[in-house]
Amino acid sequence: MQIQKYMAKISGPLLDRIDIHIEVPAVKVAELSQKKPGEPSEAIRARVICARELQAKRFKKRTGLFSNADMQSREIHEFCKIESDGEALLKMAMTKLGLSARAYDRILKVARTIADLGASEEIRPEHLGEAIQYRSLDRNLWMN
Repeated sequence: MQIQKYMAKISGPLLDRIDIHIEVPAVKVAELSQKKPGEPSEAIRARVICARELQAKRFKKRTGLFSNADMQSREIHEFCKIESDGEALLKMAMTKLGLSARAYDRILKVARTIADLGASEEIRPEHLGEAIQYRSLDRNLWMN
């Protein structure tokens, strides 16, 4: 209840300008003591470098455009095309979560980045689904 009161003080349009909202729960002690290795930093770094190279190549003829985050509406329409199944998923999320047009664009840009991290030319429904999940403040706090 206290979190909802606090969040009510932050305007929707301000939160709309934040691309990724992630709730990070506390890690359980049992999980901390596990010896299971995570993905090595070198592998993550290599994936990020490849994604940045894809973006540099994509935007090389555009002045002032270096990454997916820099895209405006025109570039989003050009570089974030989605198939009909992805469009249906995004429309459903927009309706059910009551998201704004700004959130729609932000989801597309994040989905484009997720696709780039997976070295995918197309934005697939799973990329959109992951990007939609990163709108947790829209989903968890404004819907209650």
